[in-house]
Amino acid sequence: MSILIKNVEVISPESSAGNGTSVLSEENTNIHIVGDRIVAIGKDDYPEADTIIDGTNLVALPGLVNAHTHAFMTLFRGMGDDLPLDEWLNNRIWPAEAKLTAEDVYWGVKLSLVEMIKSGTTAFADMYFFMEEAVKAVEEAGIRASLSIGMTPFDKDYEEILKESKDFVSRWNGAASGRILTMYGPHAPYTCPPEFLKAVALEAERDGVGIHIHLAETSKEVEDMKEKYGRTPVELAAEAGLFNVHTLAAHCVHLTQQDIKLLAEGGVFVAHNPQSNLKLGSGVAPVPQMLAEGIPVALGTDGAASNNNLDLLEEMRTAALLHKGVNMNPTLMPADDALRMAILNGAQALGFRDTGCLKVGNKADLILMDFRRAHLTPLWDTLSHIVYSSSAFDIKTMIVDGRLIMDKGEILTLDEEEVYFEINRRFKRFEDK
Repeated sequence: MSILIKNVEVISPESSAGNGTSVLSEENTNIHIVGDRIVAIGKDDYPEADTIIDGTNLVALPGLVNAHTHAFMTLFRGMGDDLPLDEWLNNRIWPAEAKLTAEDVYWGVKLSLVEMIKSGTTAFADMYFFMEEAVKAVEEAGIRASLSIGMTPFDKDYEEILKESKDFVSRWNGAASGRILTMYGPHAPYTCPPEFLKAVALEAERDGVGIHIHLAETSKEVEDMKEKYGRTPVELAAEAGLFNVHTLAAHCVHLTQQDIKLLAEGGVFVAHNPQSNLKLGSGVAPVPQMLAEGIPVALGTDGAASNNNLDLLEEMRTAALLHKGVNMNPTLMPADDALRMAILNGAQALGFRDTGCLKVGNKADLILMDFRRAHLTPLWDTLSHIVYSSSAFDIKTMIVDGRLIMDKGEILTLDEEEVYFEINRRFKRFEDK
C-alpha cells in the first residue's frame, strides 16, 4: 500500500530539537508513504501511488497525542458537573463505575475513538479497567494507544492486583502490529500506599515498561499526603522508585521546587490537563517553569466526564493562552512550544519513539487540515493559526501506520451511527435512582 500527498504544506516539530522549539515548515511539498513509513518528503516528483491525495489548501502535521485520558468516560460526559474533585469522584463517578460492565467500557471507548479521530488525535494514553475491551476497540479503530489498568488497591490483595496488571502488560504490549503499548497504572499516591507503589515500580522495571500515574492534582491531595506520610505526592513517588523507569505523571499542578527538581532528575514526562484542572478548580500547573527545567511536558484532556471533550486542539490553545494570562506574560508558551507539547512530547511520553514528527523513516502518522476556511484566512502564519485559530472541524484526513483512518471527514474504520446507538441505549442506566 502506498500513498502520495501532493502539493501540501508541512508543519512538524523537529525531533532533533531536544526540549526546544524548532518547527519544520515547508510549502508545496510532497509526502510519499510506502507501507507504514514515510519514505520521502520534498519537492521532487515521486512514483505514482495506490492512493493520491491533492494537498492544495491543506496542511500536513503529525497526529496529535492525548497523553492522559480515561477513554471510557465519554459515557459519563456531563455527569456531576460543577463539583469539586473529591465530591465528584466519591458521590458520582465511583458509584456509577460500580455498575459498569465490560461491554459498557467497550462502547464508551469506541465513542471516545470517534471523537478523537474526528479532532485529529492519532495516539492516546489511557488508564481504566476492563482494559481488554479498550484493546479490542483500539485494534478496530486503527490508531495508537498506551494502555494501563487503573490500580486502586483499597481492600484488595496487592498480589492479585499486580498479577492482573502483569498479565495485561505481558499479553498486550506491542499488540496490533506495535500500535498498542502497555504500562502499569497505579492510580495515585492517595489511593496507593507507598509499599504498593514500590512493588509496582519493581514489576515495571522487570517488565521493561513504564508507569502512568496521577500526581499532585489538587492542593487537598498534597496536604493529605504531607499529613499522612510527611511527603509530597511527588516525593512519595520518587522514594518508591517510580522514577527509575519511564514515568508519565498526569496533572502535577501543585509542585514544590523540590518536586520540580525530582521530576527533572527522574526524566519524568508530565501530562498537562489544563481544561480539566480548570473545570474541577484544581489550579494551574507551573508548566513554563517545568519546561524551563527541561521536563518534557505533554498535553492531555483527562476523561470526558471532567473536561468535557477530548479535543486536543482546544487543549493546546487553552494551554497556550492560560499561562500567558496567569503569568501576565504574552511571550510565555509560544505556538511552537504548544505544538511540541501536543505532538512530539506526547508521542515520546507514550513510548512511541518513531512518531511525533514528519521525517523520512518515521511511521506514517499524520493529519491533514483544511485551511480554506474563514477563520484561517488570511494566512499570515500557519503555525500560529493551528494553535490559536483552528478547530476539530478543520481536520479532513487521518493516516496512521500508513493506513487511511479518516478521509474527507468520514471515519473508515468505525461505524459512527452504531456507536451513537449503543451509547444512547446505555447511559440512562447510570442515572441516580
